[in-house]
Amino acid sequence: MRTYAGHSTAEASNALYRNNLSKGQTGLSVAFDLPTQTGYDPDHILARGEVGRVGVPVSHLGDMRRLFQDIPLEQMNTSMTINATAMWLLALYQVVAEEQGADITQLQGTTQNDIVKEYLSRGTHVFPPGPSLRLTTDMICYTVNNIPKWNPINICSYHLQEAGATPVQEIAYAMSTAIAVLDSVFASGQIPDERRGDVVARISFFVNAGVRFIEEMCKMRAFGRIWDKITRERYGIENPKQRRFRYGVQVNSLGLTEAQPENNVQRIVLEMLGVTLSRDARARAVQLPAWNEALGLPRPWDQQWSLRIQQVLAHESDLLEYDDIFEGSHVIEAKVSSLVDECLAEIDRIQDMGGALAAVESGYLKSELVSSHALRRGRIESGEEKIVGVNSYESTEPSPLTSDLDTAIMTVDPAVEARVVAALGQWRTTRDEANDRQGMGDPLVFPSTAQAIERLKEAAASDENLMEATLECVRAGVTTGEWAWALREVFGEFRAPTGVSSAPVAVTAEPGTPLALVREKVKRTADELGSGRLRLLVGKPGLDGHSNGAEQIAVRARDAGFEVVYQGIRLTPEQIVSAALAEDVHCVGLSILSGSHAELVPDVLERLREAGAAELPVIVGGIIPNADGEELKRAGVAAVFTPKDFGITEIIGRIVDEIRTANKLSPLEISEVPA
Repeated sequence: MRTYAGHSTAEASNALYRNNLSKGQTGLSVAFDLPTQTGYDPDHILARGEVGRVGVPVSHLGDMRRLFQDIPLEQMNTSMTINATAMWLLALYQVVAEEQGADITQLQGTTQNDIVKEYLSRGTHVFPPGPSLRLTTDMICYTVNNIPKWNPINICSYHLQEAGATPVQEIAYAMSTAIAVLDSVFASGQIPDERRGDVVARISFFVNAGVRFIEEMCKMRAFGRIWDKITRERYGIENPKQRRFRYGVQVNSLGLTEAQPENNVQRIVLEMLGVTLSRDARARAVQLPAWNEALGLPRPWDQQWSLRIQQVLAHESDLLEYDDIFEGSHVIEAKVSSLVDECLAEIDRIQDMGGALAAVESGYLKSELVSSHALRRGRIESGEEKIVGVNSYESTEPSPLTSDLDTAIMTVDPAVEARVVAALGQWRTTRDEANDRQGMGDPLVFPSTAQAIERLKEAAASDENLMEATLECVRAGVTTGEWAWALREVFGEFRAPTGVSSAPVAVTAEPGTPLALVREKVKRTADELGSGRLRLLVGKPGLDGHSNGAEQIAVRARDAGFEVVYQGIRLTPEQIVSAALAEDVHCVGLSILSGSHAELVPDVLERLREAGAAELPVIVGGIIPNADGEELKRAGVAAVFTPKDFGITEIIGRIVDEIRTANKLSPLEISEVPA
């Protein structure tokens, strides 16, 4: 039983963990901030506004010590949601455990370490697919040989569903990732054939459970059936215990609503039941989001509520006392069999392309996800797919839970970032002195920071396992950013395909439809401005890689007749403004879900003013509290959109209105379009 937690600083997160453990939580699930996830130190330009926002900043060994102070790691089961920098964080964890006197062979926990889904959904990738797979391979081999109770990878279909995956896509893409990883591990020569079963036994999965209860339960049964088939037939694993499908779950956050957020509680319970009722496919670990995640950062009380939901199910109900209650159901078996057949066909299709990494590089996987998400959004907007409180049953009594929105969520003190940056500077100024003292100046006893980094580069340029060189960097005081930059120098960086250009039209545009009306509005406005076509720049400043919303806005704007400039994720305000000026756009749309809007959006506005483009309208979308939204409007933002604004076609229409206002054109109402 876990709650996904971490924020502000290592000290604050340590206090939160110890408090949660005292309430009956049975494992830790660590959320790292975006600079840590993407290999930047907190004083890097891209880290501005992101430090401590969506997780805890861990820049070096000192931070890791403080994060787990007074928590005996040998007795703990720790899940770390970390991917591109997973090897680095595991090395930090191991060294802290050693300092506590722990036997590292007894350490238990999980590193997510699934980079494929980062290219497709969360966007915290750093290196190209090949080197990323090598880091994963080296880590798996190291843990199997040295930390045998550790789960070195958590193949993660959770975020695929968040990015629009159907159950078939979720299973097929996750299994294709598992095949790519296992093929790489066994081809590396680091694991003898007789230990293949030990590798397979340490592979775990992290899945999403949506509100479509029957479908989700059948999905999990299909997952287990397919994993058993692949591990037995492709890899020759005879021991059924080693072939067991081991998975944890976080129930769906995509379906949590800002409108009537109290409805999220019953959604969370239903989603949890989908992965617990079916004993033969029951989750080994469950973590639940908080009811108010669509509003902002949950408070400790909100996290406690989610923990109590699990405890009531486990200790008050009789759910865990019976065998599988769905065994023999013709309905369930038919659905599971159908999913298995469709998934195996899609897995074969991906293998014919060269496997999961080839399908990432070609853009196939991303394009399919953007397309399926666009179709889902279209169903919601048409009312075909109903969401209570959003597009149906919208009238509501005032909610006492949100009567004061400014206190219904937790906020991170903006001064935290400055304190973290100052502490990092202090660490850098003292670490070499400590190294020289401990090693007596002998680099073979205790290498300096610079020597450890050079050693890492040499290892990266060879074919040796990178874990030992990474551990040397940890002990030498190297920072997260320094470790990642050393590998960037050898491996390079990677910008993943966006999938926007190939997405199909997801909503109808026949005469009289909302999209047709907006298309006409776009055309007439462009004609009045004499610009040929209206141009919209969709930008994601900072490190927030959750690009689903930005992609859907880009796709719908394209379908409405805009020329869309979308360059993907991880841009500085300077890069966004430069692109806006170079492309001569009519509007800049910024998408931020990480909470860094208060720092990054005003920076974009100021740079536009300095460039003489103050009249260019800027709109913002994301998880933005009401008070912050009003502050952004006072700073000059033309419009702010949050999850409650689910009508994308309507949003595109409002963007046209803002363009007209900025260009002093009269309001334009179009009620019908000629056939």
